[in-house]
Amino acid sequence: MKNFRRALLLLFLLFSSLFADAHIFVYHRFGDSRYPSTNTSIKELIKEFEYLKKHHYKVISLDKLITLLKEQKDLNDKYVVLTIDDGFKSFYENGLKIFKKYNYPFTLFIATKPIEKKFKDFMNWSEVNNCSQYGTIAFHSHSHPHLTHLTNKEIIKDTKIGMKLFKKHLGFRPKYYAYPYGEYDDRVKKIIKSFGFDAIFNQNIGAIDKTSDIFDLDRIALVGKSNIKLALKYKHLNALWIEPKKYPKDGILKRVKAKIFDDVKRAQIYVTGYGWRWIDVKSGKIDEKLNLKLNRDRVRVIIKVKNSKINTKILVK
Repeated sequence: MKNFRRALLLLFLLFSSLFADAHIFVYHRFGDSRYPSTNTSIKELIKEFEYLKKHHYKVISLDKLITLLKEQKDLNDKYVVLTIDDGFKSFYENGLKIFKKYNYPFTLFIATKPIEKKFKDFMNWSEVNNCSQYGTIAFHSHSHPHLTHLTNKEIIKDTKIGMKLFKKHLGFRPKYYAYPYGEYDDRVKKIIKSFGFDAIFNQNIGAIDKTSDIFDLDRIALVGKSNIKLALKYKHLNALWIEPKKYPKDGILKRVKAKIFDDVKRAQIYVTGYGWRWIDVKSGKIDEKLNLKLNRDRVRVIIKVKNSKINTKILVK
């Protein structure tokens, strides 16, 4: 009986590790009420960190997560990675001390132009260097453009300028890249990937498991009135998007086609401006006619199945 229980426990642990999901969160501003849609109050930040601590989540470095993914090693449902985008001064003045107090590692994705041009709301290079004592500094483009609106040459130029400034002021080449505004498509991804980054990050709701694309990793934004408890429930849905690949030229989302690797008969599809709808899944395939007129220039299409497993496609006009 004892051996049976031990075998059952080992089987449970094996099953859990195979389907474990880590989470990456992204912040922007801290304690800056002028920008409520991108701000996290210090009170809210402490509340979130206390939640992680109380419920035994382990905040690990981005380096550790990427190493685990590259080596195809087991993740842990309690792993959390914290990132900050842009390089706003409010992180240095308000947020950094909270990260230091909890001894939580972080990755700061900086846009180099605002720092180089000494924009008022951004850190200077000395402050960025100081942050590097406590976390990792990564790349968030040079001019923080809408990449899908740029030509190939413009994307390459922006990236090269930023990386040159990065190396000049910080002394090393960045390993990681995060898309400005979380906006990208297959064309943009191919160009950014060609620069040899170890990993690339979006800003989609989701989680990370062994099947996640290391050059398209989900990060959940914790800004405004966020809910970290709910965010931690999301799991990664392994899905291959067939259609749509990009924002339709005529503005009509005709259908959603995808292959999902979960044994389910039903799923939900979400489209910005239209909400959720139930659809059938046949032999792991989704093929749903929609013919929806897209009324926004930035649209998220989400597939969700049971146990809060989701996968997101962002469409940018």
